[in-house]
Amino acid sequence: MPECLIDKALGRFRHKDVVPMSRLESGLNVLEMWHGATHAFKDLAMSCVGQFLDYFLKKNDRHVNILVGTSGDTGSAAIESVRGIPNIDIIVLLPHGRCTEIQERQMTTVIEDNVHVFAVDGTSDELDEPIKKLFMDTEFVRKHNLMSTNSVNWARVMVQIAHFFHGYFQCAATQTNEALPPVEIVVPTGGAGNITAGCIAQKMGLPIQLVAVVNSNDIVHRAVQRGDFSLGATAMTLASAMDIQEPYNMERILWLAADSDSAKIKEMMDEFNGRKRLKLPQDLHGKLLGMMKSCSVTDDNILHTIRRCWQENQYLLCPHSAVAVYYHYQQFNINQNLLRCCLAPASAAKFQDVILRADLVPEIPPEIEALMKRETRSIFLKKQDDWEKVMREKIEAIAQKRM
Repeated sequence: MPECLIDKALGRFRHKDVVPMSRLESGLNVLEMWHGATHAFKDLAMSCVGQFLDYFLKKNDRHVNILVGTSGDTGSAAIESVRGIPNIDIIVLLPHGRCTEIQERQMTTVIEDNVHVFAVDGTSDELDEPIKKLFMDTEFVRKHNLMSTNSVNWARVMVQIAHFFHGYFQCAATQTNEALPPVEIVVPTGGAGNITAGCIAQKMGLPIQLVAVVNSNDIVHRAVQRGDFSLGATAMTLASAMDIQEPYNMERILWLAADSDSAKIKEMMDEFNGRKRLKLPQDLHGKLLGMMKSCSVTDDNILHTIRRCWQENQYLLCPHSAVAVYYHYQQFNINQNLLRCCLAPASAAKFQDVILRADLVPEIPPEIEALMKRETRSIFLKKQDDWEKVMREKIEAIAQKRM
């Protein structure tokens, strides 16, 4: 049965290989993870989680409410994975004006009775706050079967572990020697769910070297480089889905680095949540450095990388993929023998404005072009609104409707 669910989940992917590898000039290997319904890598794990939920909810005759905050791609992938499923209602909060128009339309044009979209006047970090408060109310969570399909959900991370094995063997297959060679996997990092999966694959024995690449929202980079896990102001960048300053999966990464010392990590995260700053203990910082390297990339770096990749390959990168490829271009002249795989989390088609800023011509698939002609539906939440109260009332209204 699980195989059938996964086959069904991946059946909507446009490429026969689901996750193909493009081998380009300058030793560049790009793992294309964006051939799903919303042109983003979130479709890979989310489509599987949607199928798992549908199967078990029907089997147990239960209903759940999914509450999701998004910086761009998570919301649309979550919606696509459960749209029209009668045993699920999904509520999505998106940061209005901070996603691309295509990202917003992928969420607001889904006119299904079980889909409820709120456009919030705030950042993705700010809209996460009312969601965290709701999930801390355990009585309310139990009463309404409240859950999330953000990467805080373990099932998301679990499915993503397979991506690293797939990427590794796509690269390692080019080698003829019997020993498994090391492969460096470069991971565009925002909420840090994907690289958490990479850390687990590494713990499982996969010989990968991880690189977390971020934009100017660089809390992960500072934590890796200096042990400085401190909150900064969220900046709007060209790689908008990575505009995150509180990557909730860092708690998992630190737990892995601390050899599963839950009490130690809880104490540290309590300190961070209270003061919004944390200096990692020296021993823990050393272990984190042993798990991964990191790099921070500017908007100018992104545009330069998109142009170079096009000039060398006639291949368009999305700004998030460009963050990873920038690192590769910087390192290639240093060590051309190291196998490296750059994860490409989204299609360039979703970021037409960035492609135009790079002085290139965007390629627009017909399914994305069609979004611009569809009716939209969402509820706007102003800065001064009580977002937590609105979410509570919406969930209560869904419950009343189902009675």
